[in-house]
Amino acid sequence: MAKKKNEKRGLGRGLSALMADINEPTTSAESSTPVRSSERLVPITQVHANPDQPRRTFDHTELRDLAKSILTKGIIQPLIVRPDPNKSGEFQIVAGERRWRAAQTAKLDQVPVVVRELDDLEVLEIGIIENIQRADLNPVDEANGYHQLMEKFGHTQEKLSEALGKSRSYLANSMRLLNLPNAVQDMLVDGRLTAGHARALVPADNALTLAKQVVSKGLSVRQTEALVKRGDAPAKKSPPRSEKDSDTVSLETDLSANLGMKVNIAHKAGTESGTISINYTSFDDLDALCQMLSATRSAGSK
Repeated sequence: MAKKKNEKRGLGRGLSALMADINEPTTSAESSTPVRSSERLVPITQVHANPDQPRRTFDHTELRDLAKSILTKGIIQPLIVRPDPNKSGEFQIVAGERRWRAAQTAKLDQVPVVVRELDDLEVLEIGIIENIQRADLNPVDEANGYHQLMEKFGHTQEKLSEALGKSRSYLANSMRLLNLPNAVQDMLVDGRLTAGHARALVPADNALTLAKQVVSKGLSVRQTEALVKRGDAPAKKSPPRSEKDSDTVSLETDLSANLGMKVNIAHKAGTESGTISINYTSFDDLDALCQMLSATRSAGSK
């Protein structure tokens, strides 16, 4: 029995669910060359990038190398596209934008595609999964991918961990990078900072100032961690922080990992009271936090 179109796909199936009939080539009666019944050639001018593509940066050197390979061997794996919702008779890329860009560099007139009927949410989810499973995705795009999967589809870190084969701590540490100022994230994207440097800078109140020092002095990750602990903001010194017990620190870490946001617990010594503060870096984060709190309150009232 055919599945209903609006039935939710299982997270993590990625492109395999879309390409079930692509991997079963048949042989043409007129040629011994394997052909795929679901694949067809379309003019490259009728294929367009998805404006919501999670990947924002493409390595130009890698694209040139891929273009050379395409000129020699052709496009081995077809692009997955859907009918363009805004342009009749044209197509929008679901998966394979790198191949499409490289094909343009190679000046191909046509590209092989497989057409699928997919809605906007399906396209977004597939695009995110395809990209975050690529080893060369930069840390910021990767973190945004995880964040979008949780925000758009309500996936938990536990579900993402199982589906993508990554630990919950890996996912939490990845998404913590989104708490950094945009200028620091830019340094990470263009390679001036490594993910290790960036993670060390997350707790700092003056992350951009410290990041500039790290880059200018060529500091190691360990040196960066020491710099953050020492701090470097003479114009605005923070009041000394009281030492927290290990249980409080552990609870802060767990809450930060689950929320994907920095959490601080200030317990009043000798009492059973205190405050919890949650730092958000965008209105999207604030909206997601409000939704989580509302859902918790609704669940508790049942």
